[in-house]
Amino acid sequence: MTAAALREETYLPEPDGHLAQVHDFMQAHERAGRGKVEPRYFLAGATPGDRVELPAEIHGVLRQVVEALRQGLAVTVAPRTMTLTTQQAADLLGVSRPTVVKLLDDGRIPFDRTGTHRRILLPDLLAYRERRRAEQYAALEETSVSIDDEEDLDAVLQRLRNARRSVARRRKGLTE
Repeated sequence: MTAAALREETYLPEPDGHLAQVHDFMQAHERAGRGKVEPRYFLAGATPGDRVELPAEIHGVLRQVVEALRQGLAVTVAPRTMTLTTQQAADLLGVSRPTVVKLLDDGRIPFDRTGTHRRILLPDLLAYRERRRAEQYAALEETSVSIDDEEDLDAVLQRLRNARRSVARRRKGLTE
């Protein structure tokens, strides 16, 4: 398939039961894993010996697709170039283009300039997205407070305020 023939495509779940067989096989294979054996996955053709080993990345994609379809969700496969514009990066992150430009100018995401245009490598953008998620989860964890039914509500609220202030100070680059 040529690069020009690649396009975004959405796949809907089929109610034929074959998907359940694939899902069950994948789950059983994982449960049966004993020791530290590297899994190997194959795509088989119609005749014996007609098969090719799947790389781990493709197996991971297949797992995600099967799981989503099994849950009755549609799946969209959208080929992307490895170099993105600021608008493409914004769309992938779910933020505005000016926000991406600010992240680039602040040095949070590496980029190259082609004339006056900024270009972002997809792996760099995905690495930033993972770092941002980790920071968000850490902030959520810091603001979580275990609440004892017997504890005074004002004391719990004060602990929550203190946690929010701590996160805000860290965002501003201030030390505690």
